[in-house]
Amino acid sequence: MSDTANLPPKLAEIIEDFSWVNDRRERSEMLIYYADQFESVPEEVATRPFPEEHHVNYCESDAYVWGTQQEDGTMQYYFAVENPQGLSAMAMSAILAQTINGLPPEQIVEIDTDIVLDIFGKDVSMGKGQGLMGIVGMVVDYARQNLKRESE
Repeated sequence: MSDTANLPPKLAEIIEDFSWVNDRRERSEMLIYYADQFESVPEEVATRPFPEEHHVNYCESDAYVWGTQQEDGTMQYYFAVENPQGLSAMAMSAILAQTINGLPPEQIVEIDTDIVLDIFGKDVSMGKGQGLMGIVGMVVDYARQNLKRESE
């Protein structure tokens, strides 16, 4: 399990919840619960066809990520998952949206892509894992970009 000490508290709490789950069916039910809460990017942020620079590489579910810094310095993230069967990408996106929106970029850059293994389990397929890690990686990259702009 990842070191949750440096993670945003809400994200650490969800990872802790998943750490107690050993049953594959129960883990699937938890992931479906989060996938059901997924909200796609609002039209005022982006419309189809989505720009390629927001596309997550290696994601089998055709996911997209947008990250913007708010006036108060916090980050706001939006996600799209074009594959209606992309429950894992929807679950990962919903978990991130619920746990990191409204946080400063300094907290978000501490997130490691290994949280995917903590949430989805060690037996997540390599292809799916790469796509989900790509979603997390893009989120962190947006936070890094904003920190870099602030320091210039």
